[in-house]
Amino acid sequence: MATTAPAPAGPHQDGTGMPRGAAPFPAAPEIRPDVIAALGGTPLVRLNSVTRGIRTPVVAKLEMLNPGGSVKDRIGIRMIEEAERRGWLKPGGTIVEPTSGNTGVGLAMAAAVKGYRCIFVMPDKVAAEKVALLRAYGAEVVITPTAVERDSPESYYSVAERLTREEPNAFQPNQYFNPMNPRTHYESTGPELWRQTAGTVTHFVAGVGTGGTISGIGRYLKEQNPAIKVVGADPEGSIYTSQDIHTYKVEGVGEDFWPGTFDREVVDGFVQVSDRDSFLMCRRLAREEGLLVGGSCGLAICAALEVAREVDDPNALLVVLLPDSGRGYLSKIYNDTWMRENGFLSRFGQPARMAGLVAERHGDVPKVVAIGTDDTVSEAIEVLRRHDISQLPVVRTEAAGGSAAGSVTVDVPAVVGSISERTLLDQVFRNPDVVNARVAEVMDAPFALVDANEELERVFPLLTSSSPAVLVQQGGVVTAVVSRADLLEYVAHHRNRG
Repeated sequence: MATTAPAPAGPHQDGTGMPRGAAPFPAAPEIRPDVIAALGGTPLVRLNSVTRGIRTPVVAKLEMLNPGGSVKDRIGIRMIEEAERRGWLKPGGTIVEPTSGNTGVGLAMAAAVKGYRCIFVMPDKVAAEKVALLRAYGAEVVITPTAVERDSPESYYSVAERLTREEPNAFQPNQYFNPMNPRTHYESTGPELWRQTAGTVTHFVAGVGTGGTISGIGRYLKEQNPAIKVVGADPEGSIYTSQDIHTYKVEGVGEDFWPGTFDREVVDGFVQVSDRDSFLMCRRLAREEGLLVGGSCGLAICAALEVAREVDDPNALLVVLLPDSGRGYLSKIYNDTWMRENGFLSRFGQPARMAGLVAERHGDVPKVVAIGTDDTVSEAIEVLRRHDISQLPVVRTEAAGGSAAGSVTVDVPAVVGSISERTLLDQVFRNPDVVNARVAEVMDAPFALVDANEELERVFPLLTSSSPAVLVQQGGVVTAVVSRADLLEYVAHHRNRG
């Protein structure tokens, strides 16, 4: 391929094309000295499609437009600079932080400019894209289990603390207790939002993780106008709104402990949002508003719309903060297979429930056919043959109503095991005399128990892997035994719907 030689430098230029003797960069106000100087100034955008039918105006602050892609960019540099000022972080030092991803990016971006090494500890529920992103910045990533207590040695908090002790010249910003977290938002994001709305904001909604964002912004706004209402969005299972603390799929929001960066006095109330609603709202925002956002954004929007409906005032102005981009969740929220496997997206157009499958089931087989513990294997084989089925729940004999009862009504506690053609074939092949044994001697563990109102998407993985059938219960009574064949028939019948 031919190449063109560069033109010789003119009489007033050097090899860069700049006038001889000129400064390498012109003093133009739109040219930032580095990426850190490009933080903030994210726009407010009015939402239109998802707010249809809601009179209260809702605008979103697009924090994913920060250089590193999230609201956490703002605190990363401020925590580093404060640590430098106090002598906690010295040249050549290492930054260690537990993070679900976004704070890590903010720290890694600033560390790249300043020359620090980074080690980030992340729970295993985070999307693979987030891990890859941090490594792209040159950071080291350590993955820990999600489903452990905070004080477990395996938790990402504990591992980060251990690494901070072990690594020479290491510093942990600790966004959960670092006062620069809320202070950054009090000094920058809050005034920015107040200025952008010309002081007309009446309600502010944001997800609550460390609590720094909502505490800093909320405190600033209330100082300008005490009438402003601040509402937190929280996932089901988080300590802020749940008595029963448990894991959830939304990343970067909610907690299982009370962070020191959260000011409870600032928040006027909470709205709890499910994983499913959060993720489905994300997909709506991408397709209806052109906003590709992360799960915590979907959560915040769901909460904001609930608040906006309650306010019902066209003269109000609700601002909702969208923390991050959806590019870190392409393998999850925006992946149909992942959404279906986790029960968030239906293959059937609308959520299909177990009760609907049972109601549509064809054939003459009773909804519940069982065998008693004291019945013989030979009698169990006869029940299977008579009803042309492949498996049976095993119940206490008195609950079965007598020997080889077949069709029965069973309370859930009466179920003690299961039996299948595969188990019987294996047992009889190894010992033909087993046909005279009691069912209790050869039975397997009980089939999985699911509620009649449970979505089929959540049951699908059980029937395709660990269990040949499931027991459907309603009000403490087993109402049906659903097999893989039943699921196959239902899927085939509904394949063209939705």
